[in-house]
Amino acid sequence: MITASPQTDDVVLPAGFLWGAATSAYQVEGAANVDGRGRSVWDRFCETPGVVRNGDTGEVACDFYHRFREDVALMDELGLTAFRFSVAWPRVVPDGRGRVNERGLDFYDRLVDELLAHGIRPVVNLYHWDLPVPLEDAGGWPARATAEAFCEYAEVVARRLGDRVADWMTHNEPRVAAWLGYGMGIHAPGRTSVEDALAAAHHILLSHGLAVDVIRQAAPGSRVGIALDSTHVYPASDDQEDVAAARIVDGERNRWYLDPLFGRPYPPDLLERYAPAAPPVREGDLTLIAAPLDFLGVNYYARQIVARGADGAPRVLRPEGSTYTEMGWEVSPDGLHDLLVRLHADYAPPALWITENGAAFGDVRVHDGAVRDPERAAYIAAHVAATRRAIAAGIPVGGYFVWSLLDNFEWAEGYSKRFGIVYVDYPTLERVPKSSFHAYRDLIARSSTRPGRRAPANRRGPGGTRGG
Repeated sequence: MITASPQTDDVVLPAGFLWGAATSAYQVEGAANVDGRGRSVWDRFCETPGVVRNGDTGEVACDFYHRFREDVALMDELGLTAFRFSVAWPRVVPDGRGRVNERGLDFYDRLVDELLAHGIRPVVNLYHWDLPVPLEDAGGWPARATAEAFCEYAEVVARRLGDRVADWMTHNEPRVAAWLGYGMGIHAPGRTSVEDALAAAHHILLSHGLAVDVIRQAAPGSRVGIALDSTHVYPASDDQEDVAAARIVDGERNRWYLDPLFGRPYPPDLLERYAPAAPPVREGDLTLIAAPLDFLGVNYYARQIVARGADGAPRVLRPEGSTYTEMGWEVSPDGLHDLLVRLHADYAPPALWITENGAAFGDVRVHDGAVRDPERAAYIAAHVAATRRAIAAGIPVGGYFVWSLLDNFEWAEGYSKRFGIVYVDYPTLERVPKSSFHAYRDLIARSSTRPGRRAPANRRGPGGTRGG
């Protein structure tokens, strides 16, 4: 059973705290062949037999492209103060470089204006894994030129939307894009090379560092961050072998990305572990990667408890008695609290935003048409309570974004896993707010100062200055 700590209800949230929900382009937009959109690596990956459950694709997804006004109205009913979405690179620059598709930019114009008209802050994420196919065919993220192309794309979007958008994220989960896509082959583009994965991870981080300055020049006064799939790693015991195994996992999941983002070299223990497939780091790259952030995005789903396996390799344990989601992930809100404390202590970002937090459960629409998901409502409440405890301890947490607003295309799992607080009936695309939607709405209402949420539709609104 998941419970939230009632002692946290009276914790005063910082001024301008963002109550949000998140989506990504390929997972919700659909309209894959509409208005000049190019092909992404996920379009092509989904055509490969056996790589996505049930042969599902994002060709239609939730049809957010055509139904976004309906969905923004749901956000308004929910009481959101912010909405995080990603821009589809192939919708804006179909070939990855060069020709700009104005019709693609027009869509994001309309979306931003609709959000602002409802008093909801747009938080724009520039990359959520949908690399244009021509760039992949030219080498993909293991090629340095892709980082340069990303900066050109970032400038195009920032110049178009920067008069109204104050909050930007360069990338979502570089580790997943690099390792699941290039090292393990279970995500697009489906490569299986450690060397490619390490090169991809480096060039994604490099593109982030290069783009930070590009965004700030194109949209002065913007706040810029990045979202990592961070987790808190606990050794299974005090035994030094378990401690050493946990450090390896922490390095692969956390330190490899956090250290260079915050001005440190890549972790020496991992460079030794990965040799000779070291990433192609050039002089000056680490300085570029460490461009100052306004916030660090934290995508948190579960903790990791690690022991040394019988073969000597780290082994992630599955504790008995814990609650697990449909993804097999342990429900562990204390891990979020401990992670926020650790990130503040070890890296001291100006602000931490929880840019994704949510759970997949086996949702069923019952005879009266409702979708009751008390497990998800409890999950959200427990993790918000953990966030409040961190704030009470002095951790500068500036926002909480549920993953996800809508049930959607869940990558290699297709449509088999539902993370949304809004149920999507895929055959009809009908939206049905779940009981977790209503619970989150009530939580926001209890926690927020609703007066003032409807700020004038300008590019700043409350808390819009950099570093807030």
